[in-house]
Amino acid sequence: MQRHICSLSTQVPAARAHCSVLRSQFLAGRRVQAVQQSVTAKRVASCSARAAAQEGERYRLDNLSPQPGSKHRKKRKGRGHAAGQGGSAGRGMRGQKSRAGATIRPGFEGGQIPLYRRLPKLKGIAGGMSAGLTKYATVNLSDLSAFSDSEEVTLEALVEKRVLSISGREKRLPLKVLGEGDLPGKLQIKAASFSQSALQKIEEAGGKAEVVPRRPKFTRALARRRIRERAAQAEKGKKPADLRTPRKLKKKAAAGLP
Repeated sequence: MQRHICSLSTQVPAARAHCSVLRSQFLAGRRVQAVQQSVTAKRVASCSARAAAQEGERYRLDNLSPQPGSKHRKKRKGRGHAAGQGGSAGRGMRGQKSRAGATIRPGFEGGQIPLYRRLPKLKGIAGGMSAGLTKYATVNLSDLSAFSDSEEVTLEALVEKRVLSISGREKRLPLKVLGEGDLPGKLQIKAASFSQSALQKIEEAGGKAEVVPRRPKFTRALARRRIRERAAQAEKGKKPADLRTPRKLKKKAAAGLP
């Protein structure tokens, strides 16, 4: 009797282990079967979509599918030895790239001078500087055919007749006349600058070129001068012009500071 009890006590754990192994094998088989069924369903859907396309049937939401082989399951890395990539999943044991969620910004080369700083830079706007920005709204003499003889040409007239289409930053730029083409008649042209060839052709055609003053560049000295002019006009009883100036400069002018 005692021997029988001892044999049962040794057989029960072994039976339990065997049952657990059988259960894990059954679950693994179920997973493999589910994966195979999903792959089969995708293949059937793609085949039906290709058959529908060959037959000339319209694509709908129920027959659309990606091309076979274009989609792959995402590899789940770093989920233990059972995932098949080892303990470190190919990332190594230490370092920034081995951490979860670690990223390195584009262009970073570990602290050395990166490539975008080693390369020579272009001049002007191509190199990121303001030296290459246009300083004038330019027009050629050949573009003035929309004006009749003895008519006045200004920047406003060019915009009104749609000879120039300016917007944004270009609205603050002065006008410059270039000498490409011929002048259509005796025109009176008002601009901030003229090229030498444009002046020569305007004189030969009997026109008139008038240089208009540019818009002054805003400086602190200019703001103080405008404030003083407004104060002088107010003392004389005249209505001062509406000039926008910084509040700090207004306080300094009111206090008599330079």
